[in-house]
Amino acid sequence: MKTFVATALGAAMVTTALAGPAMAQTIRVHQDADIRSTDPGVNRDGNTDDVILHVVEGLVGYDKEGRPQPLLAESIDVSDDGLEYTFHLRDDVRFHNGEPLTAEDVIFSWDRFMDPETGWRCLSSFDGRINLKVEDASAIDDMTVRFRLAAPNPLFLSSLARKDCGMTAITHRDSLNEDGTWNKPIGTGPFKLNEWRHREYISLVKNEDYANRGEEPNAYVGSKRPLVDELRFVVISDPATANAALVSGSIDIITRVPYAEVETLEAHDNIGITISPQLSPATLPLQTTDPLLSNVKMRQAIASAIDYDQLVAGVTYGLAEPNTSLVPISSPFYSDVTRQGFTYDPARTATLLEEAGYNGETLVLTTNKRNMPNFDAAVIAQAMLQAAGINVEVEVVEWGVQSSQWQAGNYQLMSFSYSARMDPVFSYEAVMGPKDEQPRKVWDDPESQEILIQAMNEPDEEKRQALIEDLHRRMVEFVPIIPLFNILSTGAYRDTITGYESSSFGGPQLWEVSKAE
Repeated sequence: MKTFVATALGAAMVTTALAGPAMAQTIRVHQDADIRSTDPGVNRDGNTDDVILHVVEGLVGYDKEGRPQPLLAESIDVSDDGLEYTFHLRDDVRFHNGEPLTAEDVIFSWDRFMDPETGWRCLSSFDGRINLKVEDASAIDDMTVRFRLAAPNPLFLSSLARKDCGMTAITHRDSLNEDGTWNKPIGTGPFKLNEWRHREYISLVKNEDYANRGEEPNAYVGSKRPLVDELRFVVISDPATANAALVSGSIDIITRVPYAEVETLEAHDNIGITISPQLSPATLPLQTTDPLLSNVKMRQAIASAIDYDQLVAGVTYGLAEPNTSLVPISSPFYSDVTRQGFTYDPARTATLLEEAGYNGETLVLTTNKRNMPNFDAAVIAQAMLQAAGINVEVEVVEWGVQSSQWQAGNYQLMSFSYSARMDPVFSYEAVMGPKDEQPRKVWDDPESQEILIQAMNEPDEEKRQALIEDLHRRMVEFVPIIPLFNILSTGAYRDTITGYESSSFGGPQLWEVSKAE
């Protein structure tokens, strides 16, 4: 039997919201769009995850190296056959309503997630549709929970910890209304939800009774002390307005500074800049069921018409480098094979267009202006594709509209960024799967899906490396998606803020962050 215990891996790292009265210690954080809900892993996006993961926690979370570690669990026992995971809960944890954490709460939360009516983002990751299947979850006693898998899966703990799954958060049943519908998260995190004023701000207040682990800060699993009375996520959609608010002191932190503004903000003596490479890919998904794009030669022609060096330099102002693989450059699985991705080849584009029988039909490339790198990449890609003889029209929509279109598979081309995945297998899983069951998936080739399942089940890292490289080669051949580069976390903060750093996870981690008077 293997046992996991928590380890510390070293030290870490204009609206009414601006005008309203502040608490004694309030950090105002820029949010470029409103959250979608307060239900962890349900109707979510990156902004939603960033806020809600200050409020809720799961049995496990990611450390700063991207490894799953115990969080609400004190320790985890794994049976020799890899089928049973036994979680021993910490005995010092209380929910925001003062009730103690018990095994019953874990089972309540798990059963709710596994109910299709909940609409949990990650249901298909645990019900056997993709690969991993949890056959049973039960309380052994008040402080012990056992999960039984249908087959061994080395990624089970990593799956539980995923940000886009809401960290498989444990919430108290009082989070629901009397009729069983969602009300608000009553979690165990360092901050509590105070107020959500739609399209204005989200206010979180300090959890005075937070059960801190007492270790060094370590991403989501180490010390997470709430050092201010309030976090206020202020929604400002216009980047110029946000920058002006930071310079004036109306807000304290911008977690996503436009690449074009980094140098300008850095010139201010009272503003600090923090930059970290993310695991999130900026991509161009292609709808392979579209009549025009169902032709693989047409997709290959698009891929070879893009000058990746020029596009990425233009979008990031020289801060990032191209990466046409779904494996992040910072991943230990990034190799000489995954480095060899799509290449710029105008002559090949011309040949492929002729072979595809392309007759100048218009392609629509959908993007948004909330995430300016998405917009900039779309505009530059449009120019490159048009120069190659491909007629492209850029469609700019609100972020919520684009997200809904992506969920429904209702597009031809998109400029779109995916949330960070700590293991490259999850990066492939995010884009692969049957479109008839999950329309957001862009790659539903059965043979490639089988390779993905093998990679999910393979505990040997060298063998997993070979399977990941095989997936990369197939992606370059089939072109269901075109990765462009790994997004950078570019943050800015006033000199009154201490402890804030950008993270490879993309979103802010605002525990252990303080503000001077």
